Amino acid sequence: MQSYLIDLGRMDYSHAHRFQTECVEYRLVDEMRPDIFLFAEHPPVFTLGSRGGMDSLTVSRELIEQNGLSIVQTERGGDITYHGPGQLVVYPIIHLRRAKLSVAGYIDQLEEAMLACCRDFGVAAGRDERNRGIWVGDDKIGSVGIRIRRGVAFHGLALNVDPSFEHFGWIRPCGLSRVGVTSIRREAGRAIDFTDVRERMIHHLQQLFGRVFVPAVASVINGVAA
Repeated sequence: MQSYLIDLGRMDYSHAHRFQTECVEYRLVDEMRPDIFLFAEHPPVFTLGSRGGMDSLTVSRELIEQNGLSIVQTERGGDITYHGPGQLVVYPIIHLRRAKLSVAGYIDQLEEAMLACCRDFGVAAGRDERNRGIWVGDDKIGSVGIRIRRGVAFHGLALNVDPSFEHFGWIRPCGLSRVGVTSIRREAGRAIDFTDVRERMIHHLQQLFGRVFVPAVASVINGVAA
């Protein structure tokens, strides 16, 4: 099955979110339209899921805003999450029924794609019953958060490749105590090329979801969402 692959590059979260919702509308119009996989990296930002998350801040909102970061409310599941440079973010816009996927099965596949990427770089990550996502011991290395709209899933996964950890310290990841965060670079103990991880993620998503990605640009979606 063919799907569009659109690389947004490093894009402000709010702009990427707006485009993502346009992709959802595009996908909802016709079940036979291709699914869309958006790849992105974001400037530093905190996003809130449907469970909120302001209580999971370890610093004041004023300090966050003074440092030029924003806090954005989203419709995805979960608690508070940080996105920043060095983190690979993928937003699949997938019609679950056409893909023959349950919600739980879909999340399992997103986690498996991240686990496989970690293995490619010598990092043994795993699942943890406390929270969705993937972990190395008590440190989270990859997150999952999705939303379903009329059978179409959006939002997706975030894998820590080589981010700065400064801003992660300003939250309790996913609202959990006594957990930390880590990255592929930290666990591998060597420099990791972001592009290499991106290419491996593309490979694993194609394999896991049985897709052939067709590179596309935003103009494929813009103007034809309705």
